[in-house]
Amino acid sequence: MATAIYAIGIGSNRRGRHGGPADEVRAAIAAIGGLVAASPVIGSAPLGPSIRRFANAAILIGSDETPPVLLARLKGIEAAFGRRRGRRWGARVIDLDILLWSGGSWRDPRLTVPHAALSARGFVLGPLARIAPGWRVPPQARSVRQLAHAVDRPRPRP
Repeated sequence: MATAIYAIGIGSNRRGRHGGPADEVRAAIAAIGGLVAASPVIGSAPLGPSIRRFANAAILIGSDETPPVLLARLKGIEAAFGRRRGRRWGARVIDLDILLWSGGSWRDPRLTVPHAALSARGFVLGPLARIAPGWRVPPQARSVRQLAHAVDRPRPRP
């Protein structure tokens, strides 16, 4: 039995050996294993200089792995899918991020949990809110639902 629950963000905006971006996301979900819950695959606008739309999802998995061990496994899956490190914000076959961990917070030189940009990314919070709306995000202890609402809230024009 798994001792921890992790929320994993999954994104793709490039065709790979499994098909289009949504197919790559579904194949990654299967490769990760330990599935507890999965959001639908949702399309989103490109981020940064990329011109390709993204397919995004969030999953909850059960695992006995520590956050760094899980990160290493996720990076191995990315490599197996054909992900190559390179330009930030570039097209990618698959991107796997640890968003949250039931153990709370983790910080070391390679990994920060909760994910450092979680509260600013609607394309991550939207799918995550479908499967874990009440999960409290350290350190502010706001729920995923509250963060998703805040990031999507219309802002007055300056």
